[in-house]
Amino acid sequence: MPSVHSQSPCCLAKGGGTPGPALECRLPAQAGQGCGGPRHMSRGRSRAGGARSSAAAGAAAALPCDRPRAGRARTLRARQARPEPPSGAGLPGELGRRCWMALRCERLPQDPAVPGTAPTRPGSGPQLPASVRCGVKLSKESLGGRETSGDPPAPFLDGQRYYEQGLYEEALKQFEKIKDTDFQAMYQLGVMYYDGLGTKKDPERGVEYMNKILNSDSPKARHLKFAAAYNLGRAYYEGCGVKHSAEEAERLWLTAADGGNPKASVKAQSTLGMLHCMPILKDLNKAFFWHSEACNNGNLESQGALGIMYLYGQGTRQNTTAALEHLRKAAELGNIYAQGHLVEYYYSRKFYSKAAALAKRATENDDIDMLAKITDCHPTSVAKGAAMAAFYLARCLQLGRGTEKDQHASEKYYSKACHLDPAVASHLELAANLGRI
Repeated sequence: MPSVHSQSPCCLAKGGGTPGPALECRLPAQAGQGCGGPRHMSRGRSRAGGARSSAAAGAAAALPCDRPRAGRARTLRARQARPEPPSGAGLPGELGRRCWMALRCERLPQDPAVPGTAPTRPGSGPQLPASVRCGVKLSKESLGGRETSGDPPAPFLDGQRYYEQGLYEEALKQFEKIKDTDFQAMYQLGVMYYDGLGTKKDPERGVEYMNKILNSDSPKARHLKFAAAYNLGRAYYEGCGVKHSAEEAERLWLTAADGGNPKASVKAQSTLGMLHCMPILKDLNKAFFWHSEACNNGNLESQGALGIMYLYGQGTRQNTTAALEHLRKAAELGNIYAQGHLVEYYYSRKFYSKAAALAKRATENDDIDMLAKITDCHPTSVAKGAAMAAFYLARCLQLGRGTEKDQHASEKYYSKACHLDPAVASHLELAANLGRI
């Protein structure tokens, strides 16, 4: 469950894009050379891959290298008849339930009744008093006995500081002291028991705490209700601590989203956008609505998703101008998924220099988990965007488009794309061998 800061390690399925064992990658054919010979990319469904990507991978494996040009043309026409993004990536496809719901963290909501807290942008979580925000890296010995008039209880502040430093066992002890009188401490304990931070995982206990907050009549619990509803929705979707129910998850997320209220759970609004892109409850019109609400409330992940939906006319009328506006803004703020799709857009329009430059930027950092935490985006989407950028950069380096030819660097980036997302790399390899990119 979410923790106080979006940078906190609270997801169940981490490492969405962490490179795995080395995969042997055969370079796609250069333009006009036909097929590139036997394929050695992984064809299995990856965390980021969907049914469409897997189907494309299977088609690549079956494609004979001596296919006549007329046969290739028929195949290409058949594929072009289906409206789909050039990468086959689009929005996240059918993923494992637990993997997809390993969402970035929603911060502990701000309590407006606590003096000294500063207003924040919607969904950004609390700001502790300035006396607490200064000197983040205090030692364990310096944490204690600082309760002052108007501030939250000292055990909560101490527990919070321990938590931010990754000292979860110490944080747990502090929160336990006041769990019966402080709803913020109860919320944090629910997070920690659900995700097993500083204690053995006990999702049932985490769900119990969140239910207490959601069902409480106390004014002190009011500001936590949206976040508690979001967390309970996640538990129902994952089937962890309660019986799996996508319908109950959607109901709770709708409660948490509160019709797009900027003071409600912005994470729930973005999650509803993702949920309605999934086959289980697919409704792209609803997906577009919720991503729009979340984007308007400052959610970076939904901003990138809106760009894709506008670009390919998913859930809304196709609008390239609006698509580029959203994608560029999201890309500038570090959304790697948006950067990968912008690379693809620039490459498909033959703006090779822009594509290569942006691809280099998108592939500079290999730490997918860290990038996901910084941008509050799902690691699967980060890995997908980075894989797209790596593949197109490899293609530019192989063919000398927008940059000097460099065969060694090209091989390196093809391999990187395979590591990040085998399904995306496989789909793009097929497109390259068909002469589409």
